[in-house]
Amino acid sequence: MYQGGPAWKSRPAAFRATCALANGCRDMRQSSLLPETAPGTRPEAPWALGQTFVPGEGPEGAPLMFVGEQPGDEEDRQGRPFVGPAGRLFDRALEEAGVGRDKAYVTNAVKHFKFTQTGKRRLHQKPDAGDIAYYRPFLLEEVRRIAPRLLVALGATAAQALLGRKVAVLKQRSGILPGPLERPVLLTVHPSFLLRVPDPEAKQREYAAFVEDLQSAARHAGLKN
Repeated sequence: MYQGGPAWKSRPAAFRATCALANGCRDMRQSSLLPETAPGTRPEAPWALGQTFVPGEGPEGAPLMFVGEQPGDEEDRQGRPFVGPAGRLFDRALEEAGVGRDKAYVTNAVKHFKFTQTGKRRLHQKPDAGDIAYYRPFLLEEVRRIAPRLLVALGATAAQALLGRKVAVLKQRSGILPGPLERPVLLTVHPSFLLRVPDPEAKQREYAAFVEDLQSAARHAGLKN
């Protein structure tokens, strides 16, 4: 595993530890796998060749493991999960729910940013069923290594990746289903959903419900009474 350079040494210990899941990270700006990674251990869809691999981040043994959809534009540029607008909203909600980031591991179902280039802009392209299936073995290996008490699926893509089937997240929101490796899965929306709610009052209600879901997750993981 790569361990040199000022960028690497400036990263949190949790990040350096979770790089082991990806068999090594280059540095904080490009968290892709090292070229010498053994064949079969580097998930990289055909459309993702040459792009930044964005690993999960957080301590092994974290009670909570949050799974999102895929990295966004900012995550791709920084090589870290949940650092864009949705990630910042997620951090705020976690804080309001009383969940410390040191108790959480965050990752995505798909490890590369899938996008459509429009001029200078890179527009998010939703992963399809093939993408989800392609990256699923690596996600399940993350679940095995982290061994959380509770998995939280942030949105439909994450739910499908964890459960191996499509789930109506809005209908089953806040529910807990049997998950992979005997780990229960709590269903909720992705924070990007909250950003897209146009009506201010509705946005506030949805955000409050999201915080309640995070509080419920914390209770089921034994972090709150």
